[in-house]
Amino acid sequence: MSPSDIIIAEGPQPDALDAVVALHRGYYAHAWNFGHFFEAKVAGEFAEFLDRYDPVHDRLFLALNRGRIVGSLVIDGGEPTVATQGAHLRWFIVDETCHGHGIGKALMDAGMRFVLANFQRCYLTTFAGLDAARGLYQRAGFRLTAETEAENWGTRVTEQRFEWHK
Repeated sequence: MSPSDIIIAEGPQPDALDAVVALHRGYYAHAWNFGHFFEAKVAGEFAEFLDRYDPVHDRLFLALNRGRIVGSLVIDGGEPTVATQGAHLRWFIVDETCHGHGIGKALMDAGMRFVLANFQRCYLTTFAGLDAARGLYQRAGFRLTAETEAENWGTRVTEQRFEWHK
């Protein structure tokens, strides 16, 4: 695969729900031993996001390789807390077979262009150990603001909150 094989599409696409959930399920089950709780959480929250998707304040970016969804990143500007916390960067993932080809950077760049044009603040929650993603967050200007032990992911992790401000 070459970088020219990748297209970053914006907005909901057919099969986006299934593909984004499958990417998360596959990676996190294999690498982190996350189970059905995590899969159900991703599926439910992502479905709810798609149901209320409004291109005025939301953006779904999908990395496509010859039509197949191999990555995603969401800027969720429709949450009730957007006025106090900013937009929420969510569901950032790249298929493991596509790592190292600049897809994560391309998704992050697209997301941050949208954030810069529309928001003063943005935040994300993740957990310790996702070092490649953390590097992309930090290069985009996000700073770690909190760490806590949590089981919000279906297993115990050190949850992290990163924030970006204009």
